[in-house]
Amino acid sequence: MYISGGENVYPAEVEGVIFGHPAVAEVAVIGVPDPKWGEVGKAFVVCRPDTELTITDLRGFLAGRLAKYKIPAYLELVDGMPRTASGKVQKAKLR
Repeated sequence: MYISGGENVYPAEVEGVIFGHPAVAEVAVIGVPDPKWGEVGKAFVVCRPDTELTITDLRGFLAGRLAKYKIPAYLELVDGMPRTASGKVQKAKLR
C-alpha cells in the first residue's frame, strides 16, 4: 500500500484493473515519492506479443475504471520484469 494525498492506494487493486486490458500480459504497480502528494503510483506494463498499446490508450482505459487518485501518475511499457528464482516480481528492483 502507498498513501497518495492522504488516500490509501492498494497496488493489487490497480494491477487488477490494468491487467483487464486485453493487450496487457503483466503489470506491477509501486508507489514513488512525489513532492505534492507524498507518493503516487508508477505502473510497469508488459504487453502481450503481437499487440500494440500506448500510454494514452492505457490512460483512457483506466479513466472510467479507477478513481482519479488511483490512476498511476507514471506508466511505463517494459519488455519484462525482474523476478526471483521462484518467479515472483521483485518490486524493490523496480524502484
